Amino acid sequence: MAESPLIFDRALLRQRRRRAAVLGPATFLLDRLADDLADRLAAVLRRFELAADLGTPGDAVRAAIARLGSIGKIVAADTLPEVSRMAPVVVADEEALPFGAEKLDLVVSALALQFVNDLPGTLVQIRRALKPDGLFLGALLGGDTLTELRQSFAVAESEIEGGVSPRAAPANCWSRYETVFALMHDLRRMGATNNLLARRRTPLKRATLFRMAEIYGERFADADGRVRATFEIVWLSGWAPHPDQQQPLRPGSAKERLADALGTREISTGEKAGK
Repeated sequence: MAESPLIFDRALLRQRRRRAAVLGPATFLLDRLADDLADRLAAVLRRFELAADLGTPGDAVRAAIARLGSIGKIVAADTLPEVSRMAPVVVADEEALPFGAEKLDLVVSALALQFVNDLPGTLVQIRRALKPDGLFLGALLGGDTLTELRQSFAVAESEIEGGVSPRAAPANCWSRYETVFALMHDLRRMGATNNLLARRRTPLKRATLFRMAEIYGERFADADGRVRATFEIVWLSGWAPHPDQQQPLRPGSAKERLADALGTREISTGEKAGK
């Protein structure tokens, strides 16, 4: 069986998350996602007796869903046992979940799964841990996240160092900053700086850093001089199968034609539209 490629330095990620906790984490994005996740769960009219929050930094998500009143017990599953002040912590890596089969009613995760090397493998483990009719709801960063910073670094490094180092994982909401250095400070406080295994290991040149800042300002500043940063959020959700769930009808069993419902003419296979 082929192994999943290693993209992220997970040990470095843990170090930088600890550093972020010492600096005082920047939580604006997590706070927004916590509210969004709670709103999505509020639309589900059922109770979840046992929920696991998988890898989410901080307590924002756990606090938001606890207020719903439809959650029984919440546990945090994280590599850092000190991450939670309000829920029991199961020390676990998102790539190797410790839960037995069909133990959880609900799994949530915010801003953690984008740093997993084998995301399909993690999703399989989540599916196994969910009880029948259990729910998974997660949010991770998408491909356009920090596109401005990646483009600016790419041009600066090409000009000054003759090559480009991977800096942000291919991943919308936007945030604005006084300078790009204020954005980078927030990224350190989020534990979200470069943890790619393929990153350049030599120290970043001061000239490259300042050239990147110039390019960023030239390309991505608004009229008032503040710069933009993109954070693309991808939501994932899924229910574990259960025999009582609604099932799709058999192909060909419909009693009415879609064309009739839409008030249009059905075009048979091979017939060209407009004839």
